[in-house]
Amino acid sequence: MKEILVVGSINMDVVNKVDKHPLPGQTIHGKGVQYIPGGKGANQAVAARRLGGNVTMIGAVGTDIFGLELINSLKENKVNIENILIKESTSGLAFITVDTKGENSIILSKGANGLLDKSDMKSLLDVLSHTHIVLLQNEIQWEVNQYVINEANRRGIHVFFNPAPAFEVPDDILSRIDVLIVNETEAEAITGLNITTRSDAEKAADLLIQAKVRQVLITMGEQGAYFAGADGKTVFTPAFNVKAVDTTAAGDTFIGAFSVAFSLGKSIEDCLLFASAASAITVTRFGAQSSTPSEEEIAHFLLEHKSNQVYL
Repeated sequence: MKEILVVGSINMDVVNKVDKHPLPGQTIHGKGVQYIPGGKGANQAVAARRLGGNVTMIGAVGTDIFGLELINSLKENKVNIENILIKESTSGLAFITVDTKGENSIILSKGANGLLDKSDMKSLLDVLSHTHIVLLQNEIQWEVNQYVINEANRRGIHVFFNPAPAFEVPDDILSRIDVLIVNETEAEAITGLNITTRSDAEKAADLLIQAKVRQVLITMGEQGAYFAGADGKTVFTPAFNVKAVDTTAAGDTFIGAFSVAFSLGKSIEDCLLFASAASAITVTRFGAQSSTPSEEEIAHFLLEHKSNQVYL
């Protein structure tokens, strides 16, 4: 099994269930609060590990009461935690509100994630010597991502980048990305195109390929996912029809699953099908890392949903 290195955020998610999201200035009653380990980096690492990947995590937690709990959660999920740093700070926090339709709104407080810097990477990146894929997001300092992308490129390592939260990624960085993984909002932030249909996704992907991204993957929630490569290959796979209770970490699970399948040398069609099934199971459960399925659950799910087709 080839190594997947995740460099990214580790958060404690403070999750509040509500009937509906509050309007500006409105006070509403919550239906219960839970503290659930999360963070896009940690979520993707756990998803990839549960789904069969060999995963190392680089990130930071604080000295508060959450720090040890967050490290232990990764350890319990068999993610390699040897390169997680403890910073004199609070741990990253995400304040998440989930309504009865499963839709969420999130406020991030970076905490220790914001203190991870380029100097930390210099002493930790010897792990790149046995890495096949580096997986990055946007919940840590941009200079750290830039440094890791450049080092991975120099070593010929695949770079998977999920620019979330979204911002306009510099062209010189886009040209160093092997697989850019974005949802509709993130794709719009980068390309300026409003994306509501598959045709919109195709146009956005074309622009990103023209910017020298090698492969683009745009996830579109209930509609499905669209892939385009610089070699002209395109694939669209529809989403599975399931009843969502919480969309938190659905995208992270999709990315983790896709990365594992890719690392195993699966076809793009099979990677997308595997990732779509993983994400579909995730939205039927509450929480972030706690909602990620196992390989066995995905195999069973796919047997029950044979009608889902991959369209070229």
